[in-house]
Amino acid sequence: MSKIDVSIIIVSFNTKELLRACLKSLDTGEIIVVDNGSSDGSVEMVKKEFRSVILIVNDENRGFAVANNQGLKRAHGRYLLLLNSDTEVPEGAIKEVGQFMDEHPDVGAVGPKLMLPNGTIDPACHRGFPTPWAALTYFLGLEKIHSQMFSQYHQLYKNFNEPHEIDSPSGAFYYVRREVYETVGPLDEDYFMYGEDLDWSYRIKQKGWKIYFYPNFTVLHRKKQSGRASADHALRAKTQKYFYDTMKLFYKKHYRHRYSWFVTVLVELGIKLQAQL
Repeated sequence: MSKIDVSIIIVSFNTKELLRACLKSLDTGEIIVVDNGSSDGSVEMVKKEFRSVILIVNDENRGFAVANNQGLKRAHGRYLLLLNSDTEVPEGAIKEVGQFMDEHPDVGAVGPKLMLPNGTIDPACHRGFPTPWAALTYFLGLEKIHSQMFSQYHQLYKNFNEPHEIDSPSGAFYYVRREVYETVGPLDEDYFMYGEDLDWSYRIKQKGWKIYFYPNFTVLHRKKQSGRASADHALRAKTQKYFYDTMKLFYKKHYRHRYSWFVTVLVELGIKLQAQL
């Protein structure tokens, strides 16, 4: 067994100040930063201020899944944590999740409660799989009813103050057993950005592992500092395309064979219409 309890993999792309705050918040583990071709001085900052960090430098943006897989290959921990550079982790939190996993050997992956800077919960940390029905009710706004029928995508009918099983946490803080990684395999690199965490969770569940939401502490998630929320219209449009391409890929890979051609046409039409909004 590895002498390292947890390896923390952080992918960074032009998030220098966020990355610095993230690294300062970490109090344990082997830390691996994979830089995806940043031009903002992130690499130099890590080399100067965090010399114990293992740094992998890509000369271009290779995508979130590819970069995380690079880090996973270098990791030595018996647990593996995918962590976004725009998060800040409270003291002792990473060890606490490891203890929870030690006590629950049937749990393959865990995600905590992610809180946005405005004090609201990031719903992406508590998701069901996007079946056609779950996606439809989400896009129609029906999940606000908070019933099991209408809020399946973010499972808003569950108690957010107690640990419980979910379909998928957010890739912003995704804590997984090494055994799960070695059994299920790496992230699917067909996903450039968005959706690789949902896909991983789906495959983990297929192998019989449970995935848990662990709300006993909160992690700050400074979400949408780039990409779809960017002031750069071209970048925003590009990342929005990644998002909807991801939706099509996930449906094609995991659901299309389960539904009729008519449902597939409706799903693809719905995704196309959403992408144009």
